Amino acid sequence: MKYNYIAIEGNIGAGKTSLAKMIAADYNARLILERFADNSFLPKFYKDPDKYAFPLEMSFLAERYQQLKDELSRSDMFRSFIIADYFIDKSLIFARKTLQNDEYALYSRLFGIINSALPKPDLIIYLYNNVRQLKQNILNRGRDYEKGIEFSYLEKIQSGYLEYFKTMKGFKIIIVETVNLDFVGSQSDYAKLKNLLNSDYNEGIHTITF
Repeated sequence: MKYNYIAIEGNIGAGKTSLAKMIAADYNARLILERFADNSFLPKFYKDPDKYAFPLEMSFLAERYQQLKDELSRSDMFRSFIIADYFIDKSLIFARKTLQNDEYALYSRLFGIINSALPKPDLIIYLYNNVRQLKQNILNRGRDYEKGIEFSYLEKIQSGYLEYFKTMKGFKIIIVETVNLDFVGSQSDYAKLKNLLNSDYNEGIHTITF
């Protein structure tokens, strides 16, 4: 494996966790999964985003920072590398799309302090899909509080990621078009994604379409 720390990213319903689990199992990697199921603000946010956006984003930032700080600071000689189903910068991406300007100004200052203390991934893989398929994936997994997520919200998050990637310096980012891939149900499709890990990429954004 060419990379010590890989982050899988994508919009809601893109398949981040599924892909991270599959790669971790195949390569004996240490798996870091975002913890969000117990966040009491999440169902409230989807019902009333204006009221609950700031406490939601702050709680996510605190949880992500603590988890990554703990996981990335410990060594594990029995695992070949680390793979996570999120990148800490997603906090800033979501906050930019959900918070008011004054809230975001405060949030970004706090994020800058926290982010400087964490190791950066050697490779970021972003799973890109159209919002219609993302919405269907969300409905298929059946989380009640997610069923009301609107296409417009998914579009905002999608554009937020793509805009943010253009500002990132010193990172290797692969944007993978997954519209025609079923990497969970098809071994051949999954193999295409695994093969990406065998290549060495220059810094910057690399778009892959199968």
